[in-house]
Amino acid sequence: TSSKKVGPWVGLTPSRNQSGERDISGGITKAGDINLRRALCQAATVMMHRGRSTWLRTWAVQVARRRGAKRAMVALARRISVILHRIWTDGTTFRSEVRVKHAT
Repeated sequence: TSSKKVGPWVGLTPSRNQSGERDISGGITKAGDINLRRALCQAATVMMHRGRSTWLRTWAVQVARRRGAKRAMVALARRISVILHRIWTDGTTFRSEVRVKHAT
């Protein structure tokens, strides 16, 4: 129903273990379709290492510097899934050279 829900639906969100005073954040939940998650992660990896320079790749490289390459790959895969959902629902085209902010 919304682009925000695509990441958790694919399984690209961190698992949580909360009990009393504990709040442990684990690896990704791996819910949803494994083939879709693999394709998104593979696309993110290729974009980070071999793709041409775009705002999306620049963002992922900055995340990799702060948080590490694996987390950046998952974050980029999740962002790609949100962009794809938005493209499918709106029928818009993706412009890699310009990032457009939407008014909310």
